[in-house]
Amino acid sequence: MDGWIGVDLDGTLAHLGGYKGMDFIGSPITVMVNRVKRWLELGIRVKILTARVADDPDGHNKKVIEAYLKQHVGQVLEITCQKDMNMFELWDDRCVQVVKNTGLRVGEERRIHTREAAAR
Repeated sequence: MDGWIGVDLDGTLAHLGGYKGMDFIGSPITVMVNRVKRWLELGIRVKILTARVADDPDGHNKKVIEAYLKQHVGQVLEITCQKDMNMFELWDDRCVQVVKNTGLRVGEERRIHTREAAAR
């Protein structure tokens, strides 16, 4: 399959609590870990999309994440801090989904159309 699914680390794949340093990653979120494993079984490419590797000149943060993935997902996945045109889906606790080419939040377009219809 072409393309990839991006999965955020902190707050999506792993529980996010108070900051305990870059070497600490929270406990795995079972539902999300199982979802990632299912995608991998289906041959879907999954990348971890995290700011933790944005400023990681010696690769230490990446190594910590790789060890976490090996332990909890069963394999090391690609890790990045950048999207590209091949990413077709993003799972992230901070995202707001927008209807393409509208600027409207998903669900918001229905409320707008309902209000317009009611005004007629």
